[in-house]
Amino acid sequence: MNITLSVVFALCAASSNAVATVLQRKAALTVPQSQGFRAGLILDLLRQPVWLAGILAVIAAAVCQALALVTGPLTIVQPLFVLELPLTLIVASLLMRRHLARNGWLAVAVVVAGLGVALAAASPTGNRTHVELDRWIPALAVCAGVVATLALAAFRRPEGRARAAFLGAATAISYAVTAALMKASTHILDEQGLVAFFSAWQTYGFAATGVCALLLLEHAMQAGPLVASQPALTLGDALVSLALGITLYEEQVRSGWWLLPQLFGVALIAAGVLALSRIPLTQSLVAPDEKDRTA
Repeated sequence: MNITLSVVFALCAASSNAVATVLQRKAALTVPQSQGFRAGLILDLLRQPVWLAGILAVIAAAVCQALALVTGPLTIVQPLFVLELPLTLIVASLLMRRHLARNGWLAVAVVVAGLGVALAAASPTGNRTHVELDRWIPALAVCAGVVATLALAAFRRPEGRARAAFLGAATAISYAVTAALMKASTHILDEQGLVAFFSAWQTYGFAATGVCALLLLEHAMQAGPLVASQPALTLGDALVSLALGITLYEEQVRSGWWLLPQLFGVALIAAGVLALSRIPLTQSLVAPDEKDRTA
């Protein structure tokens, strides 16, 4: 296990995802709004060159994420994706030639500091490479049930904060499950080769959950304000990945009094993400009539 290499690949993946988010969010606002779950949304987006460029960035991020997961534990790799929102705003400020205000940079610093404190206190260890099917079945069943419940709850509500929050949480769980399955399949590729990789159910599992996550994300972008969806997405992915890393891959984090600085780090991350999702540059990445939407 090479933690340094894993961290580098995870940061590259977060950066690529940041570029993808900016491009995909811009594209999502150019297609008809969805009142409910609509698979045709992807067909509309396929006609947008900006969205296709975003997909290329997603593919680059997936490759980097796979390399990060095969070289390090899930409980280190996925929490680093908390940095995706700060990186997204930095990328947006460059591409849109907009100035990131001082309070924005302060919020970025708070997120980075919180992540550093939480990971240092947790000190995740372990990098199991094989998970038995009897562990996968209950974990996948619970996650699928929660995602379905959140999606149904979201589409029973009008556009606004509640719908965006539910879809953000559903997307987060889907991303975490995708990462857990990707970790298993990349280890199969590394240890057994290409034939075994394409024969493994985990490979098709992470592909399916990845598509589901992408579709949920596109709907979450249109559903309501970023201040509602982004905290659920950012923190949810990290926390669910932590739970899957511990329960599936038997990774360990420090307990006892170490929980206090871990919780403090999580609180800093939450405060920073909430602050970032409220700044004007962030709001410019969502629908122009966002202020008129109510939950």
